[in-house]
Amino acid sequence: RKVKGTLHWVSADHCVKAEVREYDRLFMVENPSADERDFHELLNPDSFHDYPNCYVEEYAASKKPGEYLQFQRIGYFMADLDSTAEKPVFNKTVGLKDTWAKQNK
Repeated sequence: RKVKGTLHWVSADHCVKAEVREYDRLFMVENPSADERDFHELLNPDSFHDYPNCYVEEYAASKKPGEYLQFQRIGYFMADLDSTAEKPVFNKTVGLKDTWAKQNK
């Protein structure tokens, strides 16, 4: 039987609500200054995604701004300066290769 996906669970008794931010390329072209169009036309509308209702393990929530950790199967994240003990915030710094998307093409 072929596995269709993998779920990762966080214990409801041992989790903390967090915000996760993912960034992508700001521009849709490699060199915006060489393009004659207005730079607003070159902006990538998908350059930022904010997920304010995520849950992370207590260990992740204890990270101080500037400290890194890996979210399983997603990538590496850094605790943001906006992080607080009540609401940690993580920014994606490096994504992992997405073999799932590649398999479904």
